[in-house]
Amino acid sequence: MNTLLNTWQARLAALATAAADGDGAHDLQHLHRVWRVARQLLDEHPEADALVVLAACYLHDLVNLPKNHPQRAEASRLAAAKAREVLLAEGFPAALLDAVAHAIEAHSFSAGIAPTTLEARIVQDADRMDALGAVGLARMFYTAGRMGWSLAHPDDPLALHREKDDQAWSLDHIEVKLATLPASMNTPAARRLGEARLAWLREFREVFVAEWSAPA
Repeated sequence: MNTLLNTWQARLAALATAAADGDGAHDLQHLHRVWRVARQLLDEHPEADALVVLAACYLHDLVNLPKNHPQRAEASRLAAAKAREVLLAEGFPAALLDAVAHAIEAHSFSAGIAPTTLEARIVQDADRMDALGAVGLARMFYTAGRMGWSLAHPDDPLALHREKDDQAWSLDHIEVKLATLPASMNTPAARRLGEARLAWLREFREVFVAEWSAPA
Protein backbone atom coordinates (compact mmCIF):
# COMPACT_ATOMS: atom_id res chain seq x y z
CA MET A 1 0.00 0.00 0.00
CA ASN A 2 2.84 2.42 0.81
CA THR A 3 4.33 1.88 -2.65
CA LEU A 4 0.96 2.62 -4.23
CA LEU A 5 0.53 5.77 -2.14
CA ASN A 6 4.04 7.00 -2.91
CA THR A 7 3.51 6.47 -6.62
CA TRP A 8 0.22 8.31 -6.64
CA GLN A 9 1.51 11.08 -4.37
CA ALA A 10 4.10 12.07 -6.95
CA ARG A 11 1.55 11.99 -9.76
CA LEU A 12 -1.04 13.94 -7.81
CA ALA A 13 1.51 16.55 -6.75
CA ALA A 14 2.39 17.04 -10.42
CA LEU A 15 -1.28 17.48 -11.33
CA ALA A 16 -1.74 20.03 -8.55
CA THR A 17 1.40 21.92 -9.57
CA ALA A 18 0.18 22.14 -13.17
CA ALA A 19 -3.05 23.75 -11.95
CA ALA A 20 -1.42 26.14 -9.46
CA ASP A 21 -2.52 29.77 -9.67
CA GLY A 22 0.27 31.46 -7.72
CA ASP A 23 -1.60 31.69 -4.40
CA GLY A 24 1.07 31.09 -1.77
CA ALA A 25 -1.53 30.15 0.84
CA HIS A 26 -2.77 27.30 -1.36
CA ASP A 27 0.44 26.12 -2.96
CA LEU A 28 2.07 22.70 -3.14
CA GLN A 29 3.49 23.07 0.38
CA HIS A 30 -0.06 23.55 1.68
CA LEU A 31 -1.07 20.29 0.00
CA HIS A 32 1.93 18.48 1.48
CA ARG A 33 0.99 19.75 4.96
CA VAL A 34 -2.64 18.71 4.57
CA TRP A 35 -1.55 15.22 3.57
CA ARG A 36 0.91 15.06 6.47
CA VAL A 37 -1.86 15.79 8.99
CA ALA A 38 -4.22 13.41 7.18
CA ARG A 39 -1.65 10.63 7.54
CA GLN A 40 -1.59 11.22 11.29
CA LEU A 41 -5.37 10.93 11.38
CA LEU A 42 -5.26 7.79 9.21
CA ASP A 43 -3.04 6.18 11.86
CA GLU A 44 -6.04 6.38 14.20
CA HIS A 45 -8.48 5.31 11.49
CA PRO A 46 -6.86 2.48 9.51
CA GLU A 47 -10.28 1.48 8.18
CA ALA A 48 -10.32 4.60 5.96
CA ASP A 49 -9.24 4.34 2.32
CA ALA A 50 -5.87 6.10 2.29
CA LEU A 51 -5.80 6.43 -1.50
CA VAL A 52 -9.07 8.37 -1.46
CA VAL A 53 -7.72 10.64 1.27
CA LEU A 54 -4.45 11.15 -0.59
CA ALA A 55 -6.16 12.13 -3.84
CA ALA A 56 -8.53 14.56 -2.11
CA CYS A 57 -5.70 16.13 -0.13
CA TYR A 58 -3.72 16.94 -3.26
CA LEU A 59 -6.58 17.91 -5.55
CA HIS A 60 -8.95 19.78 -3.24
CA ASP A 61 -7.72 23.18 -4.49
CA LEU A 62 -7.74 22.45 -8.22
CA VAL A 63 -10.21 25.33 -8.44
CA ASN A 64 -9.21 28.02 -5.94
CA LEU A 65 -11.24 31.25 -5.94
CA PRO A 66 -10.47 34.40 -3.89
CA LYS A 67 -12.45 34.95 -0.72
CA ASN A 68 -14.38 37.81 -2.30
CA HIS A 69 -15.21 35.96 -5.52
CA PRO A 70 -18.97 35.64 -6.14
CA GLN A 71 -18.58 31.88 -6.77
CA ARG A 72 -16.37 31.25 -3.74
CA ALA A 73 -18.91 28.84 -2.20
CA GLU A 74 -18.91 26.83 -5.43
CA ALA A 75 -15.14 26.39 -5.62
CA SER A 76 -15.02 22.98 -3.96
CA ARG A 77 -17.73 21.60 -6.27
CA LEU A 78 -15.85 22.92 -9.28
CA ALA A 79 -12.63 21.42 -7.92
CA ALA A 80 -14.34 18.04 -7.43
CA ALA A 81 -15.60 18.04 -11.01
CA LYS A 82 -12.16 18.93 -12.33
CA ALA A 83 -10.56 16.26 -10.13
CA ARG A 84 -12.85 13.63 -11.65
CA GLU A 85 -11.66 14.60 -15.12
CA VAL A 86 -7.95 14.57 -14.40
CA LEU A 87 -8.07 11.40 -12.28
CA LEU A 88 -10.01 9.55 -14.95
CA ALA A 89 -7.43 10.59 -17.52
CA GLU A 90 -4.63 9.40 -15.22
CA GLY A 91 -6.15 5.94 -14.78
CA PHE A 92 -7.12 6.41 -11.15
CA PRO A 93 -9.45 3.63 -9.88
CA ALA A 94 -12.89 4.58 -11.18
CA ALA A 95 -14.63 2.98 -8.21
CA LEU A 96 -13.03 5.57 -5.91
CA LEU A 97 -13.92 8.69 -7.88
CA ASP A 98 -17.21 9.36 -6.08
CA ALA A 99 -15.49 9.14 -2.70
CA VAL A 100 -12.69 11.48 -3.78
CA ALA A 101 -15.17 13.96 -5.24
CA HIS A 102 -17.25 14.03 -2.05
CA ALA A 103 -14.16 14.56 0.11
CA ILE A 104 -13.15 17.50 -2.08
CA GLU A 105 -16.64 19.01 -2.08
CA ALA A 106 -16.97 18.72 1.70
CA HIS A 107 -13.53 20.09 2.62
CA SER A 108 -14.54 23.71 2.10
CA PHE A 109 -15.68 25.86 5.01
CA SER A 110 -17.61 28.22 2.74
CA ALA A 111 -19.40 25.43 0.85
CA GLY A 112 -21.12 24.22 4.02
CA ILE A 113 -21.29 20.60 2.84
CA ALA A 114 -21.32 18.02 5.64
CA PRO A 115 -18.82 15.18 5.18
CA THR A 116 -20.66 11.86 5.16
CA THR A 117 -17.69 9.49 4.87
CA LEU A 118 -14.72 8.91 7.12
CA GLU A 119 -12.36 9.87 4.30
CA ALA A 120 -14.16 13.19 3.80
CA ARG A 121 -14.07 13.90 7.53
CA ILE A 122 -10.32 13.28 7.63
CA VAL A 123 -9.65 15.53 4.64
CA GLN A 124 -11.81 18.30 6.06
CA ASP A 125 -10.02 18.11 9.41
CA ALA A 126 -6.57 18.07 7.80
CA ASP A 127 -7.31 21.07 5.59
CA ARG A 128 -8.77 23.09 8.44
CA MET A 129 -5.76 22.27 10.59
CA ASP A 130 -3.54 24.21 8.19
CA ALA A 131 -5.45 27.38 9.06
CA LEU A 132 -4.33 27.04 12.70
CA GLY A 133 -0.95 27.42 14.38
CA ALA A 134 2.11 29.29 13.11
CA VAL A 135 1.69 28.41 9.44
CA GLY A 136 -2.01 29.20 9.63
CA LEU A 137 -1.13 32.61 11.05
CA ALA A 138 1.29 33.28 8.18
CA ARG A 139 -1.35 32.21 5.66
CA MET A 140 -3.90 34.49 7.34
CA PHE A 141 -1.75 37.60 6.99
CA TYR A 142 -0.59 36.60 3.51
CA THR A 143 -4.19 36.33 2.34
CA ALA A 144 -5.10 39.62 4.01
CA GLY A 145 -2.28 41.32 2.12
CA ARG A 146 -3.48 39.89 -1.18
CA MET A 147 -6.99 41.10 -0.45
CA GLY A 148 -5.89 44.55 0.67
CA TRP A 149 -7.09 44.17 4.25
CA SER A 150 -5.33 45.90 7.16
CA LEU A 151 -3.42 44.05 9.87
CA ALA A 152 -5.60 45.22 12.76
CA HIS A 153 -7.93 48.03 13.81
CA PRO A 154 -5.76 51.03 14.75
CA ASP A 155 -7.50 51.82 18.04
CA ASP A 156 -9.44 48.71 19.05
CA PRO A 157 -7.55 45.61 17.84
CA LEU A 158 -9.43 43.31 20.23
CA ALA A 159 -12.83 44.59 19.05
CA LEU A 160 -13.89 45.51 22.57
CA HIS A 161 -16.09 48.39 21.38
CA ARG A 162 -16.96 47.46 17.80
CA GLU A 163 -18.20 44.58 15.69
CA LYS A 164 -15.50 42.21 14.48
CA ASP A 165 -14.84 42.46 10.74
CA ASP A 166 -12.17 40.11 9.41
CA GLN A 167 -12.54 41.47 5.88
CA ALA A 168 -11.27 44.83 7.11
CA TRP A 169 -8.97 43.88 9.99
CA SER A 170 -7.02 40.65 9.58
CA LEU A 171 -6.43 40.07 13.30
CA ASP A 172 -10.19 39.74 13.79
CA HIS A 173 -10.06 36.53 11.74
CA ILE A 174 -8.60 34.62 14.70
CA GLU A 175 -11.82 34.98 16.68
CA VAL A 176 -14.27 35.31 13.80
CA LYS A 177 -13.32 32.02 12.14
CA LEU A 178 -10.19 30.29 13.40
CA ALA A 179 -11.46 29.99 16.96
CA THR A 180 -14.45 28.01 15.68
CA LEU A 181 -12.39 25.38 13.88
CA PRO A 182 -11.30 23.02 16.71
CA ALA A 183 -14.88 22.36 17.78
CA SER A 184 -15.82 21.69 14.16
CA MET A 185 -13.22 18.95 13.74
CA ASN A 186 -14.66 15.52 13.08
CA THR A 187 -11.99 13.35 14.70
CA PRO A 188 -10.79 13.41 18.32
CA ALA A 189 -7.13 13.66 17.30
CA ALA A 190 -7.84 16.69 15.13
CA ARG A 191 -9.78 18.38 17.91
CA ARG A 192 -6.86 17.93 20.31
CA LEU A 193 -4.31 19.29 17.86
CA GLY A 194 -6.65 22.08 16.82
CA GLU A 195 -7.13 23.26 20.39
CA ALA A 196 -3.35 23.35 20.93
CA ARG A 197 -2.82 25.38 17.77
CA LEU A 198 -5.64 27.77 18.66
CA ALA A 199 -4.12 28.34 22.10
CA TRP A 200 -0.87 29.34 20.39
CA LEU A 201 -2.74 31.73 18.08
CA ARG A 202 -4.41 33.41 21.03
CA GLU A 203 -1.06 33.80 22.78
CA PHE A 204 0.29 35.45 19.65
CA ARG A 205 -2.74 37.73 19.53
CA GLU A 206 -2.03 38.99 23.05
CA VAL A 207 1.61 39.73 22.21
CA PHE A 208 0.60 41.42 18.97
CA VAL A 209 -1.92 43.66 20.70
CA ALA A 210 0.58 44.59 23.41
CA GLU A 211 3.02 45.77 20.75
CA TRP A 212 0.32 47.32 18.52
CA SER A 213 -1.15 49.38 21.33
CA ALA A 214 2.08 50.30 23.11
CA PRO A 215 2.20 54.00 24.08
CA ALA A 216 4.48 56.23 22.03
